[in-house]
Amino acid sequence: MPKTWFDTAPKLIDVAMGRSPADTVIRKGRWVNVHSGEIIPDTDIAIVEGRFAYVGPDASHAIGPETKLIEANGRYLVPGLCDGHMHVESGMVTVTEFARAVIPHGTTTMFIDPHEIANVLGLPGVKLMHDEAAGLPINVLVQMPSCVPSAPGLENAGASLGVAEVREAMAWPNIIGLGEMMNFPGVTFKDEKMLGEIAATQAAHKTVGGHYASPDLGLPFHGYVAGGPADDHEGTRVEDAIARVRQGMRAMLRLGSAWYDVAAQIKAVTERGIDPRNFILCTDDSHSGTLVQDGHMNRVVRHAIAQGLKPITAIQMATLNTAQHFGLERELGSITPGRRADLILTSDLTTLPIEMVIAHGKVLAENGRLTADIPAHAYPASARDTVKMGRKLIGKDFDIEAPKGANQVKARVIGVIENQAPTKALERSLTVTQGLVEMDRAQDVCQIALVERHRATGQVTNGFVSGFGYDTDCAVASTVAHDSHHMIVVGTNKDDMAIAANKLGEVGGGIVVVSKGKVLALVELPIAGLMSDERAEVVAEKAGRMVEAMRHCGCSLNNAYMQHSLLALVVIPELRISDIGLIDVTRFAKTELFA
Repeated sequence: MPKTWFDTAPKLIDVAMGRSPADTVIRKGRWVNVHSGEIIPDTDIAIVEGRFAYVGPDASHAIGPETKLIEANGRYLVPGLCDGHMHVESGMVTVTEFARAVIPHGTTTMFIDPHEIANVLGLPGVKLMHDEAAGLPINVLVQMPSCVPSAPGLENAGASLGVAEVREAMAWPNIIGLGEMMNFPGVTFKDEKMLGEIAATQAAHKTVGGHYASPDLGLPFHGYVAGGPADDHEGTRVEDAIARVRQGMRAMLRLGSAWYDVAAQIKAVTERGIDPRNFILCTDDSHSGTLVQDGHMNRVVRHAIAQGLKPITAIQMATLNTAQHFGLERELGSITPGRRADLILTSDLTTLPIEMVIAHGKVLAENGRLTADIPAHAYPASARDTVKMGRKLIGKDFDIEAPKGANQVKARVIGVIENQAPTKALERSLTVTQGLVEMDRAQDVCQIALVERHRATGQVTNGFVSGFGYDTDCAVASTVAHDSHHMIVVGTNKDDMAIAANKLGEVGGGIVVVSKGKVLALVELPIAGLMSDERAEVVAEKAGRMVEAMRHCGCSLNNAYMQHSLLALVVIPELRISDIGLIDVTRFAKTELFA
C-alpha cells in the first residue's frame, strides 16, 4: 500500500510547487477527467511516493535529474479501473494470481467478497485472503462476508459467521464493509443476526453490500432498502436498475463470465435518461479463462460502450462512482492530486487497448504483459484437504426411487437460464423403470446430486436439472458450488457421476468432466476446494480443456460451468438444490421432488 496522504502531503505540496522533484512525470497525454466529464489535451502528471502531486499543462518544474519520464504521446490518461463487486474464488486462483491476471487489463482496484472461502473455513479463511490482499501492489479491499451460511435452515455450510465475527473484522485494516446481504428475506423479516451485522458495519462507518435477487419491486424490496443495504448487483431488467437508484442505492451492473446484465439495465441511462452517477460496473464472477483471454474490467467498460454509453460515462462507472460509493473518493477513482497514482495509458477510449498500467506510481504492465515481479503466495496446510466425503460413492448412490407403484412421475426440475444466475422451476414427466425414475435426454433432463463434503457424512441429495444439453454418457462434478460449497455432480450416467465425485475426493477438490468412465478434463483446486495454487495462465488452460470437454458431451451453453456452480445457490430464485433437499427459492422453503 502507498503511504497515507497525511504522511506524503508535505512532499506532494513541494512537488506541485516545484520545490522538489517528482519520482515520475508523464508528459503530454489526454487527461480523462472523470470529475468534470472532460478530456483535456496536453496534460502532464507528476507522481511522488505513490500519489499524484500535480496534474496540469506543464510539469517541467517537477522534473529533477532522477525523475523517470514517460512520454504519453497524446494517449489517453485514464484512472485505473475498479471492480466494485467480485469474488476472487470464482477465478479459481489465489488473490495474488487473480491480481497478476487482471493488472495487464487495467484493473488497479478490486472490492472482493470472500464468502466462498468463508463457507468452507470460516473467519480464519477470510483472514487468510484479507492478509494476502493487503500485500499486493494494487488496491484489493475486502468486504466481510455477511451470510455464512447464505440461507440458514435451507443449507448447512462448512462454517458459520455472525455479528461477533463481523464486529471483529470491521477493525481489520483492509476491511471496507459488509459483503452482499444475500438473505434478503432475513432483512425484510427483521432477522436479529442480519440486522445486527448491518448495524455493526454502519457503526464502523463502512458500506453495506446488497443482494436483492427477486423481481418483486413491491413492499419486500422497499423493506430491504429500509434495512440498510447500499448497493445491489442482482438486477437483470431496466426497471431493476431504475428502482434501486431511485431508492438511493447504487445499481451495480455486472458482466462476468456468464452474467450478462449490463445491456438490459444500461438502458436506464441511454434511453430513459437516468443520472449515471449512481451506476457502477462490476464483474461479480469471472473464471480464469475469461481473465486471461478476454479481460476484466476493461471488458466490462468496452461492453457498456458498445451498448451506447458514452466512453467517459462508462469509465466513470468503473472508477469515480465506485470510489465514491465506498467512501474512497479522496484515495481512488480519478487522476487528481492526493489520490493514489493508479492510471492506464491507452490510445483509444472505445476499444480500450491497455498499453501501460501504473499503480501506486509504479509501472506494473505494458502492452498486455505483466512487467512487475509479484511473488506467488503460499496457503497453509489448514486451507487444504477440505473435501471430506466419508466414503467412496457408487452408481447406486444416485438412484432416485419413484413413489410406490408409479409408472410415470411428474418431477420438479431445475431449469438453467443461459447467461443469467436465476433458474426456472420446471416440471417434467419422467418414466419409472423397476421402481427408479429415469433421466430423459430427449427432454434434456439429466440428474443433479449434491454430495456433502464438509463433515464426511457420505450424504447424497438427488434431483433433476435441464438446460445443459448433454447427449452422451457423462458427468461434471465441482466442489465450487455457491454458496455452501458442497460438491455438485451433474450427469447422464450414474457410474460416471460416481467416478467424478470420487476423483474430486482424491485430489482435494476442483472440477472434473468424465465420460464413459474416462476423465476428460480436471482442474485441481486444493485450496478449500475452491482455488488453485498454480499460475492463472495454467489454470486458464485447464479450465479451457474443461469447457471443451463439456462441449464434447453436448453442452453448448456459454460458460456453462458458471451455471453449474450456482445450482446450489439457495438465495436466487427459482429452484435450487441443497444438502437438505430441493429448495423453492420463491418461498424460501424445501419442496418435494415430485409434484
